[in-house]
Amino acid sequence: MIPKVNVDSPRRDSFTSNIGVIAAAAGSAIGLGNIWRFPYVLGENGGGAFLFIYLAFVLGIGIPVMLSEFTIGRRAQRNPVGSFKKLAPKRPWFLIGVMGVIAAFMILSFYAAVAGWTLEYIYQSVTNSFAGKTPDQLGEMFEDFRMGSWRPVIWFLVFMLFTAAIVISGVQKGIEKYSKILMPILLIILIILGIRAVTLPGAGAGLSFLFKPDFSKITAGTILEALGQAFFSLSIGMGTLITYGSYIQSRDNLANTAISVSLADTFIAVLAGIAIFPAVFAFGIDPAAEEGLVFITLPNIFQQMAGGYFFSLLFFILLAVAALTSTISVLEVVVAYFSEELNLSRKKATIIAALSISLLGILASASWGWFDKVTISGRNFFGLLNFTSANILLPVGGFFIVIFVGWFLGKNQVRDEISNKGTLKARILGVFMFLVRFIAPIAIALVFLNGIGIIKF
Repeated sequence: MIPKVNVDSPRRDSFTSNIGVIAAAAGSAIGLGNIWRFPYVLGENGGGAFLFIYLAFVLGIGIPVMLSEFTIGRRAQRNPVGSFKKLAPKRPWFLIGVMGVIAAFMILSFYAAVAGWTLEYIYQSVTNSFAGKTPDQLGEMFEDFRMGSWRPVIWFLVFMLFTAAIVISGVQKGIEKYSKILMPILLIILIILGIRAVTLPGAGAGLSFLFKPDFSKITAGTILEALGQAFFSLSIGMGTLITYGSYIQSRDNLANTAISVSLADTFIAVLAGIAIFPAVFAFGIDPAAEEGLVFITLPNIFQQMAGGYFFSLLFFILLAVAALTSTISVLEVVVAYFSEELNLSRKKATIIAALSISLLGILASASWGWFDKVTISGRNFFGLLNFTSANILLPVGGFFIVIFVGWFLGKNQVRDEISNKGTLKARILGVFMFLVRFIAPIAIALVFLNGIGIIKF
C-alpha cells in the first residue's frame, strides 16, 4: 500500500513561478553536454540523421523519464534519498536516491574541472593568445594547460566558488534568481554566434550537414549513441530533477514543465550546432574532433574570421555560463541531501558539500598533471569518474526511477501529480505509463549494457 503524501510543505523553500522552474531545470539540462559534447557527437555520427533520431528519443524517452523524476520529487517534497524513504518507507528504494547523490558528487568533481577550462580560455581570449597560432600550436597550448596542474586546479576551485556562492543563497534567492539571469544571457550569446556563423562564406555546407539526414550512415551504435546523448543531456538519473521537482509548487503543471525543459534543452543544442558547424565547414575543418573541436579547432577558426577576437570571447563566456547553470543544479542535489538528511543549515551543508567535492575535483583537474601516472582500470581519475557516472550510475538510476514510477508508485499516485489533484486533465497518463513501464526500461538497459561493454553494436 502506497502511503498518501502531503505534497505541500510550507516551511520548505520553493520556486516562485513556473518561469523560474523552467529556467532552473532547463539550466540544469543545458550545459556543456549541449554546447561541448553534442556538436562533436553529432559530427562523429553523420549529422542530420543523428539529430533526427536524437529528437525522437528526447520525445519518447527523455520527457517521460524527466516527468517521472519531477513526480517523485514533488510528491515527496524531499531530496532524492528522502523522497524514496517517504514514498516507500522501510524498503530499499532509497538506495536509488543514494546512487543519485553519489553520481552528483562524482559528476560535479569532473564537470567543474572542464568548466574551469572555460575560464582559462576566457582569459586566453581576453589576452588574444590565440592570434597567429597554427592548429598544431593551439593543440600544444591546450595540452600544456591541461598538463600544468596548478592552473587547471585553480580555475576549478574558482568555478566551485562561483557555484557555491549561488547555491548557498537558497532556491529562490540563489538558484531561481540567477537562472533567470543566466539563461537569457546564454540564449542571446548563442543567437549572436549563430548569426555570425551562417553569414560566413561556405556556411551552407555546415547547415546541410546539420539538417539534411543521411540515413545510410545510421547503425545500431549510432542509435544507442543518440539515446545516450539524450539521457546525458537532460540531466536524467542523477537526482537533480527529483530535487528540483521537490521545489515545484502544487499549482504548476508538471507535464508542461517537462516538455518545456526538454524542448528548451534541444533548441539550445541545435542552436549550438548552428553556431559551430557552418564555421567548421566554412574553414574546411573535420566536424568529428571530440573536445578538440571546442578548445583547439574553434580558436583556430575565430582567429581567421573578421571580429574573431570578439566572437572567441563571447563563445567561451557562453560555455562558462552554460556550465554554471548546470553545476549549481548538481551541487544542490548534495546540499539538499546534507541539509535534510543530516539536519545541517543550508550554509553548513553548502560549505561541506563544496569542500568535499573539491577534494575529489582536484584529482580530476590534475589527472593530466600531478596524477598523470595514476590510472585505475586503465583510466585516469577524470576518466574513471566520467565513465562510472555516465555509463553506470546515471543509466542504472534512470532505470530504477522509471521502474519505481511505473510499477511501484502506481497509476493513481501518478495521476494525482500530473493532474494537480484532478484540476488538470491527464490526457497523457496512459501513454506516459506505457512508456515508463515498458519502453524506457528497455531503452535505458540497452544504453547501460552498451556503455559497460557487455553488448556492442
